[in-house]
Amino acid sequence: ALGTRWRDKGVVVLRHPLINPVAFGALLQYLYTGHLHVGVEHLCDLQRLAKQCHLWDLLGDLEAKREKVSEFVASKPGTCVKAVTIEPAPGDPRLRRDFARLAERALPAELRGDLWELPFPCPDDSDSFPSRPDVCFRVGNCAFPCHKAFFCGRSDYFRALLDGHFRETEEEPGTSGDPQTVALSGVSPETFAHVLRYVYSDHTELPPEAAYDVLGAADMYLLPGLKRLCGRSLAQLLHEDTVVGVWRVAKLFHLARLEDQCAQFMAKVLDKDFAEAVREEAAAVASRQETDSIPLVDDIRFHVAAAAQTHSAAADAQRRLRALQDLLVALGLDC
Repeated sequence: ALGTRWRDKGVVVLRHPLINPVAFGALLQYLYTGHLHVGVEHLCDLQRLAKQCHLWDLLGDLEAKREKVSEFVASKPGTCVKAVTIEPAPGDPRLRRDFARLAERALPAELRGDLWELPFPCPDDSDSFPSRPDVCFRVGNCAFPCHKAFFCGRSDYFRALLDGHFRETEEEPGTSGDPQTVALSGVSPETFAHVLRYVYSDHTELPPEAAYDVLGAADMYLLPGLKRLCGRSLAQLLHEDTVVGVWRVAKLFHLARLEDQCAQFMAKVLDKDFAEAVREEAAAVASRQETDSIPLVDDIRFHVAAAAQTHSAAADAQRRLRALQDLLVALGLDC
């Protein structure tokens, strides 16, 4: 109906007497979140709506829940169940899959390809339903027709941008009724494709080589979850030649987990020269004048000690701690 008689309507009025507002609200809650909470007196109405809307997964969940409630009441005489809750099972990909289909519609054709690999099957039927975008982000020469609800709900940056508190570049919609267009600068189409997929589905396949650019965009767009995902990807780059650079990035973007992983890696290869990182950390402490200890050194010592679980490991830990102390003495640091 949304594609036919209700097409282009801003408000749809449902007057049928069999449409229970409470049941309809629960139906919407399920569509948007994958779970719902409703009183048992509305279960029949909700089942009727689910059947009319061809929501077979929901209908099956409701029937199973109703049977479970009946069995529970029968086994506990005098018990009164007033409400039921339906929640997706842990790892259930259905909601993410559905939102991922919307994200797929927003991606320019030239950016789909390998970037659109998901950890679950996603049917290739994107042309079988209208996505009804209400905003178009222009990034370079690419257009991304999107939905304000997702971007405003996930990011304070986009909420301020789209609510009119500030504008990067805006073009008025055309006479054909196309959605509002907002141009974004400082980000490439490839990087924004990762941002878009994360905003819709809370996931994006992020190769380590793309993580640096995506991390900058995630920080700018106020997406802490995407920043953490970037941190997990950057952890794959840890190597004797790269750990200091990754550590600097972790410090800059406040990725505590990645920063600790870098310290743990340094603790394993203390025969390498990490003097520059220790010197930077010491200078930062001195400028704050908060403490005489150096956080990076403290973290390295912790991981060296934590790894000493056997006699031979304890001897190796002592050797590495001496190497760390020699480094501190060479730098003129006492901590």
